[in-house]
Amino acid sequence: MLALSYWTTYRFAVMVTRGSNTYGPNQYPEKFIPLFVTNAIDDQPLPLYGDGRQRRDWLAVEDHCAAIEQVFLKGAPGQIYNVGGGNERENLMIAQQLLAYLGKPKSLIRLVEDRPGHDRRYAVDCSKVRRIGWQPTVSFDAGLKKTVEWYRKNESWWRPIKSGEFRQYYEEQYRRRLEQGTGCGS
Repeated sequence: MLALSYWTTYRFAVMVTRGSNTYGPNQYPEKFIPLFVTNAIDDQPLPLYGDGRQRRDWLAVEDHCAAIEQVFLKGAPGQIYNVGGGNERENLMIAQQLLAYLGKPKSLIRLVEDRPGHDRRYAVDCSKVRRIGWQPTVSFDAGLKKTVEWYRKNESWWRPIKSGEFRQYYEEQYRRRLEQGTGCGS
């Protein structure tokens, strides 16, 4: 890793953080949670890869920022700190939870062809960052509700993004998958 080479070569005080899946307001709508929230607001299909049973650890953006600050203040140069929220969930469960918050039907979920090489589980050991005094403070449910409300109240921010080049990207990624996909839930 280039950053750590500066520590090794020049003793430049570099510290690295690796965060688990981060979510929150202002996240580009290509990512799982904002894509599903904005699609659901518009009653559009939610393209869920494979069987939706992939597990991810989720980290609220505020907690991620606090971890970076803690590493800056208390971390040791040349070290790598994994940052996780301790909120491991299946993608299908999150999709259903988002729909429930928005009062939308589960029938919006479409199981689509999985990506090649898609990992079944992402998780990190964040014991090192906890040893320097950091721990997450935002519960997943509270953070997810806050995120959903932000996208609901800030359509003027995300609607222009989801048009134009993003729309073209979305069509390239999902059109065929959605045509071949199957419904999930009632």
